[in-house]
Amino acid sequence: MSAPATLADRDATTEIRRYYSEILRSSEDLKTGACCAPEDLPPMLRDLEQRIHPEVRERFYGCGAPLPPALEGATVLDLGCGAGRDAYLLSQLVGPRGRVIGVDMTPEQLQVAERHQAWHAAQFDHPRSNVEFRQGFMEDLAGLGIGDASVDLVVSNCVFNLSPEKPRLFREIFRVLKPGGELYFSDVFADRRIPPQLKSDPVLMGECLAGSLYVEDFRRLLARVGCADVRQLSSRTVPLLDPAIEEKIGMVSFTSRTVRAFKLELEDRCEDFGQVATYLGSIQGHPHAFHLDDHHRLETGRPLRVCGNSARMLSDSRYAPHFQVAGDRSVHYGLFDCESPGADQPLSIGSSGPCC
Repeated sequence: MSAPATLADRDATTEIRRYYSEILRSSEDLKTGACCAPEDLPPMLRDLEQRIHPEVRERFYGCGAPLPPALEGATVLDLGCGAGRDAYLLSQLVGPRGRVIGVDMTPEQLQVAERHQAWHAAQFDHPRSNVEFRQGFMEDLAGLGIGDASVDLVVSNCVFNLSPEKPRLFREIFRVLKPGGELYFSDVFADRRIPPQLKSDPVLMGECLAGSLYVEDFRRLLARVGCADVRQLSSRTVPLLDPAIEEKIGMVSFTSRTVRAFKLELEDRCEDFGQVATYLGSIQGHPHAFHLDDHHRLETGRPLRVCGNSARMLSDSRYAPHFQVAGDRSVHYGLFDCESPGADQPLSIGSSGPCC
């Protein structure tokens, strides 16, 4: 396993490990409102969460629910899996034919996750555990034996902000994803670049604030690794509950966002090819509609005009069996006629202009 590249990166990694192994004993020890409560989960996932061991649930520090549908039989990589709450939710979603690989750098967290593998397999009525855990750095997936184009889905829950090598991290993610594979994650984002003198503060690092990406820098970073179109599904404000944290970094506004991106040939603008998508209503738990992002709600049986990128996300990914996409890319009609959002409606992450 490859250690972080620089002395500063190694120091940051040591502080983060200490915070998550010694300071945080449960989600009650967090000093901000970033953590997602069980009641924030969709009803179906809430029911699945009740089947997870209490010790695993208590050691959950995520800020969202990055658990997309249509996962039966999939291979899923959970980066920064911690004590394994999301990994064991995914275990149920992929079923006994699927596989979940959890990666984390903190031994104390992985010990909790591994302690309950057999218990969860029995709880889920699986013949054997379909979850495995690997200790190491998410920036070095090759060192953990995860091959090129071997994963259907990469998820992460409030961990990417902790990475000291984000360009390397996202290059690795898109290396291991299969063509048409999906990155689906929740994390804390900032409305500006974090001042350099605060980036090494151990509490701000551990609380997922110091390493938060400025949303526009995130868009540029994804573009550099070949992902031209990132879609946002949800966003909520992260309250700074601790007065000392507010005094240090209260000038920055933080949001917890869930976003998705696909390993597809996409364009950096929404182009119009006259395509129409119809959702068949066939995804389990989504009988009436499918949300591609926060402004694409596809109702069952109701055709919707879509740009070329959206059409490819639906027809060239694991979602393809659940959609009819009419039209091809043989005729181009110019930019898709997206409506510009109003002053109180910020653009989605990844949009270099109005997004369809």
